[in-house]
Amino acid sequence: MTNLMQATAGAIAKAQEARLAIRSGLAIPTAGMAKGMTQANMISLPRDWAFDFLLYAQRNPKSCPILDVCESGSYRTVLAKDADLRTDIPLYHVWENGKLVDEITDATELWAQHPDLVTFLIGCSFTFETPMLEAGIEIRHITDNCNVPMYKTNRLCRPAGRLEGELVVSMRPIPADRVSDAVMISGRFPSVHGAPVHIGSPDALGIKDIMSPDFGSSVRIEEGEIPVFWACGVTPQAAVMRSGVPFAISHAPGHMFITDVPDAAYHV
Repeated sequence: MTNLMQATAGAIAKAQEARLAIRSGLAIPTAGMAKGMTQANMISLPRDWAFDFLLYAQRNPKSCPILDVCESGSYRTVLAKDADLRTDIPLYHVWENGKLVDEITDATELWAQHPDLVTFLIGCSFTFETPMLEAGIEIRHITDNCNVPMYKTNRLCRPAGRLEGELVVSMRPIPADRVSDAVMISGRFPSVHGAPVHIGSPDALGIKDIMSPDFGSSVRIEEGEIPVFWACGVTPQAAVMRSGVPFAISHAPGHMFITDVPDAAYHV
């Protein structure tokens, strides 16, 4: 990417401050933190699974838009030069044979035990929330200070190698008269999921109870609002589960990596 350094010094300082708070133990969802700075999903896999995942992401770019791939064993990224991917995410999920076995706030020890991990940073829909807020569109999970609701769907991603899994979506209730604005704004950010994949009718996605998300928190849906669904960077975790990947580390849903890259860098 050619415009990594376009963020102002003040904006980068804001992102660094957020990462320092996280490193010191602030284990909360990151929606609304360091506004204007890109956030990213994370998945780390053993090197012998890395090509399968790279192919999976290439075949499913809407849900798995890659922002950076780190060298095997590395915990550094060009998206934030001072950052440490072992410590700078609020909450990590640890996976063994497709099962969630632990939640941790520091992955340093596991990184040492698995020195060949290849880490992928994937675009996050939090990136286009600031432009939506600036346009006067409420983001309910930010208003209510909770995690965004996320759901497994009945849509299968295109498989790759040993990986297969369901599309995961995030949901935001949008007033009916602002849905077209939300579509237009988010559509200008294709590298971070872009426009919605579905509007209304949760049943069509196989979501039986919209108030019971698979990940994150449920949020209020007021009269006159329509649930709008975006592809979600938790989709790789669904693939880990369905495919029985022997070992992986990921961010916990909603607990993102905050980069030094401004949201505007991904605007087209």
